[in-house]
Amino acid sequence: MSAKIIDGNVLAREIRAEWKARSDLLTEQGMQPGLAVIIVGSNPASSIYVRNKARACDEAGIHSEIHSFPESTNQNEVILRIRELNADPRIHGILVQLPLPNHFESREIIASISVEKDVDGFHLYNVGALVTGNTVFPPCTPFGVIKMLEKNNIAIEGRHAVVVGRSNIVGKPMALMLLERGATITICTSKTRNLADHTRRADILVVATGRPHMITSDMVKPGAAVIDVGINRMPDGKLTGDVDFESVKEVAGHLTPVPGGVGPMTISMLLCSTIAAAERALARA
Repeated sequence: MSAKIIDGNVLAREIRAEWKARSDLLTEQGMQPGLAVIIVGSNPASSIYVRNKARACDEAGIHSEIHSFPESTNQNEVILRIRELNADPRIHGILVQLPLPNHFESREIIASISVEKDVDGFHLYNVGALVTGNTVFPPCTPFGVIKMLEKNNIAIEGRHAVVVGRSNIVGKPMALMLLERGATITICTSKTRNLADHTRRADILVVATGRPHMITSDMVKPGAAVIDVGINRMPDGKLTGDVDFESVKEVAGHLTPVPGGVGPMTISMLLCSTIAAAERALARA
């Protein structure tokens, strides 16, 4: 068996094309979608991510703004800027690039974003609403994973899904979103004893631990859909995932690569949520 490789770049282009049409229609109606990104400090990886997001916005017809602050900035200055953006009718989505400097309290920063503009899905309201299935904006990475499964006709309802990872950004919301769609859920961590006993029972295996090549072929059920959310930079500079791609591709039914898998979908879901926020704003106008 050789897994079908799920190309995130191809899927992302398809989704962006669909939403670009909706963005153009909004602009014609006088409501161009707008996204503001806040970055504090000069973390190289964060700077690259922010530039990529700005470029993607341009391609999707979304007005974008980057609000940069030096690392020494006081937290209250950033909150004040967020409140200004909350009141700005040109801005429909606000994203704070994480991680923030150590002297910041990330929860307070995220909580200051209007729920209606929390396109990253990290506000406590939206995180909590995942439990009832009524979130305004789901977190972008799990949302992208769901779209990958749907676009590849991978059934979720009635399947056993195992999520390895418990982060607030991926693991926990991923489990809730799969549960909402009728899957039976097992949540594991990198410290779960006898981890392979759990992963080998998964019809859908989502891995997000930040530990390179943690999942090997003997830990995967033949024919399973394996979604690798991890991204790790190795000593030689290459990027790799949490799944041992070369061995697992001979066992899995579907498999995402790193890079080129979940990553492009994450940014696409951010664009979708920003456009959806603008549509809501137009409906309220």
